[in-house]
Amino acid sequence: MTKCSEVMTKDPAVCVPGDLVADVARVMKKEDVGPIPIVEDGETRRLIGMVTDRDLVLRMVAEGRDTKTTKAEEVMSRKIVTCQADDDVQKALDAMSKNQLRRIPIVDDENRIVGIIAQADVATRVNQPEKTAAMVKKISRSKTK
Repeated sequence: MTKCSEVMTKDPAVCVPGDLVADVARVMKKEDVGPIPIVEDGETRRLIGMVTDRDLVLRMVAEGRDTKTTKAEEVMSRKIVTCQADDDVQKALDAMSKNQLRRIPIVDDENRIVGIIAQADVATRVNQPEKTAAMVKKISRSKTK
């Protein structure tokens, strides 16, 4: 059985609640990622939220908000589905499918971010094309169905 720790991208870049959205977007660009975990502080790295590229479009651009005055805490998602590094990767796949998530943060026992599993990680690091295809199909289905 493959563990989440074997598939995840380790030590993802993070931001803190008081960071400006413009800075969060710059980190996304620099790291070439869609999600940025928001942590209590840089030292503890306790996960308290996530800001995704989709959040920036829906909660910033579509609402005409200013990225240079809006803080991450104002647009971050607070209800975060997570897994732990020692969990079987199937648990992460199931959680991603059930909650229609394209990525899932991996935390330790104290809710500190240690990694992220994204669809691409599953597609390239788990040699199970049928499971990958099924997960992508479930994640991509319309939420109204």
